[in-house]
Amino acid sequence: STYIEGLKPLIAKDERIHGSFHQNQAATGRFTSSDPNLQNIPIRSDLGKTLRTMFVAPKGNVLVSIDYSQIELRILAHLAQEKTLIEGFKNGDDVHALTAAKLFGKNLEEVNSDDRRFAKTINYGIAYGMESYGLSQRLEIEPSEAKQILEDYWKNFSNIKNYLNSVIKEAQTYGYTQTLFGRRRYFPGISSSNGRVRMAEERAATNAPVQGSAADIFKLSMIAVANEIEQYGKDVAMILTVHDELVFEVKADIVDDVTKKIVEVMENVVKLDVPLTVDVGVGPNWAEAK
Repeated sequence: STYIEGLKPLIAKDERIHGSFHQNQAATGRFTSSDPNLQNIPIRSDLGKTLRTMFVAPKGNVLVSIDYSQIELRILAHLAQEKTLIEGFKNGDDVHALTAAKLFGKNLEEVNSDDRRFAKTINYGIAYGMESYGLSQRLEIEPSEAKQILEDYWKNFSNIKNYLNSVIKEAQTYGYTQTLFGRRRYFPGISSSNGRVRMAEERAATNAPVQGSAADIFKLSMIAVANEIEQYGKDVAMILTVHDELVFEVKADIVDDVTKKIVEVMENVVKLDVPLTVDVGVGPNWAEAK
């Protein structure tokens, strides 16, 4: 009803679906999509993969999907100046396994898949202000165990704790937080007498500089990439943005050259204390490209 029947009336005479994109609707600064929302086409399920095979490149072209790898975690490492994560990203290490080794007092080679899953959930949850109850729900463990894991995390990654506390203090002092590039997000309820409102604002404030900076970097890269591919005329087109992913339609016989140039632009659009890296996929349809 949503992805088949819902999309049928939106197919234009050129057999394409032309979504609309908005850059001033999400508080984080990320693009949103409507009519239809092309950002919510499923990806992980078998149904989602099947649906994505419907989005195909015209004859003689391929789709190229390029998305930033772990960009929010990289930005958090940079903002917090957390040395373990910074060194891990510089060395190309598996930072979730690295985190697990620190948390559970293991050597890197001793970390198992469950350890890594725990660490990955914590790494991403921390940036969104997740507390022990949310962590226990996510990992399906007792709240007391989740609390202990979080306490161990803060001991090992104290710079992140100090950074997040400083963000909340900044929001309380000035009423807003800022991204790496100075874009502000305001939090009028950060000093509310209503505890629930105040805590919700604090959680949103801790994440705002991270997600907001990711959105800024993504838009800067879109501008830089647009300038780079202009030389190819109609042989290359930027056709879709989904969170940290850009999708291009590229003439098949130049795809290697074009992809190499786009990757170089996206990975070097800004300089942080950690490298920015992208994942690349190429295919005749969106499912195979992603």
